[in-house]
Amino acid sequence: MSLRGDETRHNIVQGEYVVIEDPKAVVSTILGSCVAACIRDPVAGVGGMNHFLLPGEVGEREGRQYGAYLMELLINGLISRGARRERMEAKLFGGARLISGFTDIGRQNADFAMRFVQDEGISYKGGSMGGDHARKIEYWPVAGRARQNLLGGEGAVFHRERRPTPAAPTGDMELFS
Repeated sequence: MSLRGDETRHNIVQGEYVVIEDPKAVVSTILGSCVAACIRDPVAGVGGMNHFLLPGEVGEREGRQYGAYLMELLINGLISRGARRERMEAKLFGGARLISGFTDIGRQNADFAMRFVQDEGISYKGGSMGGDHARKIEYWPVAGRARQNLLGGEGAVFHRERRPTPAAPTGDMELFS
C-alpha cells in the first residue's frame, strides 16, 4: 500500500524518536541489527517510534544510540501528550544478525527491547525481530498499524540506514491493531 495523498511521512534514523498525534502520519525507518519500538496509547490517540543502535540498561549508559535512553525518551514523550503507561501497546522490529562471525548485537537489542517492554508493563502486540535480513518499517502511530518490508543482502543495510530510500522488498508483513 502506498501513501495516501493526505498522509504525512516522518523518517527517523539511528538515535532518533518521534511522538505523533496526527492520525494521517506515518513514521518509517530502516533497521539492521538496530531495533525500533513502536508504542502507542490507543485511548489518548498518540504514538511514536524510536530507533536504537545498542541495548544499554537503564542507568548504565546514556546517549542517543542506547535503547534505555531512547525508550525513556519515547515513553516520556507519550506521557507528556496524555498517554498512560497502563494503556500503552508496543510492536518491536529489527534485531537482525546481518554479518555472521561477529557478536550478535541484534539479538542483544531484541532481548533488551522485549525485557524493557515487559518490565514496564507495556502490552506487547507483535512485531518481527531476529533473522538475517534488514527491514524497512512503516508505522501509523495513532492507528497502531505497522508494515514491514524485508530488504536483501549482507551489507546493503549499512548504506540504507544512513540514507533512507525505498528499496525493492523481498518479503512483507502488515500488523493491525
